[in-house]
Amino acid sequence: MYQHELARSGKFLFVIRGAYIYATIAGAIAIMWVFRDFGPFATEAADRAWFIAGIAVATLGAVIRIFTSGWAALGTSGRVKAAAEAAELNTTGPYSLVRNPLYVGRIVNYTGMAMLSGSWAFAVIVLLLSILIYERVSIYEEEFLRGKFGQAHADWAKDVPALFPRFHGWVSPRYKFWWKRMIWRERQKVFLLATSIAGTLFAYYGFDLGAVSTDRMWVLQTWAVVAGLFLLTEIGSWTGYYKDMR
Repeated sequence: MYQHELARSGKFLFVIRGAYIYATIAGAIAIMWVFRDFGPFATEAADRAWFIAGIAVATLGAVIRIFTSGWAALGTSGRVKAAAEAAELNTTGPYSLVRNPLYVGRIVNYTGMAMLSGSWAFAVIVLLLSILIYERVSIYEEEFLRGKFGQAHADWAKDVPALFPRFHGWVSPRYKFWWKRMIWRERQKVFLLATSIAGTLFAYYGFDLGAVSTDRMWVLQTWAVVAGLFLLTEIGSWTGYYKDMR
């Protein structure tokens, strides 16, 4: 009964999970704008190291998602949907180390974005909330997978952890790396990663472009390049270029 309740709450979170990244980015930018501090430490060097670590953690989460999306079977692990779906059971590549590698990527990605606020408390809150949300979402999805794949799911799940990856047992991906599908799946997440970095930096300077130091202007310039590439991929989406990459 308790498991069923978790799955039911997970289904609700599954539907609205796409909004969480926007709340995280907005929160990080707002905190940076109010406190104008790159990190929670007493020295400027340590604060800069915290901010750079936030970029590294957020980027690591994005990389996990990029490789997972590229190796996942078509018809699985789709973008935001109203309900779970799976044409087949993913058990190779990243799925041989953890049952929900996309969610691991999101947890790491969101935590790094929260670190960019300069607040360790916000980073911890986002980390714990992310684990809570995706634990329940994964329970909902696994209830669906058990019903569809039965013993095949049970055999895979008994050895592979749900959210905390193991560091052995790698199985080579069943499919080639789908570059086109990876771009379709992750282009928005990469754009939002760049937006969180540029947005928090811009907030540090009070959203005054003239106040941004010249040695940090490259961050905003990089965002402009990423935004341009994102727009190009969106044009491709509008023209149906990615229609076979679901």
